[in-house]
Amino acid sequence: MRWVVFNQKGGVGKSTIVCNLAAIASRKGQRTLVVDLDPQGNSTQYLLGRAAAAAKPHLGTFFEGTLGLGLLRRSLREVVHSTAIPNLDVVPSSPELEALQSKLESRHKIMKLREGLGELQEYDAVYLDTPPAFGFYTLSALIAADRCLIPFDCDAFSRQALYALLENLAEVKDDHNPGLEVAGIVVNQFQSRANLPRQLVDELVAEGLPILEPFISSSVKVRESHHAACPLVLLEPAHKLSKEFEALHDALEKAAKPGRGTKRASAKN
Repeated sequence: MRWVVFNQKGGVGKSTIVCNLAAIASRKGQRTLVVDLDPQGNSTQYLLGRAAAAAKPHLGTFFEGTLGLGLLRRSLREVVHSTAIPNLDVVPSSPELEALQSKLESRHKIMKLREGLGELQEYDAVYLDTPPAFGFYTLSALIAADRCLIPFDCDAFSRQALYALLENLAEVKDDHNPGLEVAGIVVNQFQSRANLPRQLVDELVAEGLPILEPFISSSVKVRESHHAACPLVLLEPAHKLSKEFEALHDALEKAAKPGRGTKRASAKN
């Protein structure tokens, strides 16, 4: 199963969600891959720590190869790196992705990631981290994915952006990837004692949007796990947030099993 975590707004926790869900999958014995399509490389740093800056070849190497001929091309497998976590590999990002984007767009390379992932049949779970923009790399990920998770950080501006985001997802599904499903909205950085987050979530539920449970609470421990370059679920498995991530992962796995329907999100009219 290929999961893409996507939101056009930055700071909503995409990389944290990707890496913690991937770490849980790998701990459960699934061969797992994280593909970091964000030039900022947050997932790369989260999983590789100090080794992230020197991680070569990287995703930029793969995409650059799609612009060349024959010997210059690389399979996606050639840019996969092992992490310190058993069963968990990563395709690292690079700042070079920024400079490559316009070339890739003009040469219509939007299907290359999907083709590359199609060759990696050894992975049970693939998690795609995307930039905070609806551009070439995000579209590549959405075309390559089976399920989409949408982080929501309980902010009024994030709520308004949700409707445009869902319209974009519907268009990608219609035009490029009929198999793409919205697995749901992940309520992230949730503050249970504050009135506004609960109000916003209740209103989204009332509109029929697929809000996933449990919600992921807000905690400084997440930043500590970033600093340690170790997903929180491994750094402090008994922590409240780690338990929430585990419950979310299990709920997603159960819903994605063959024969079980996944509720679809719909954009606001």
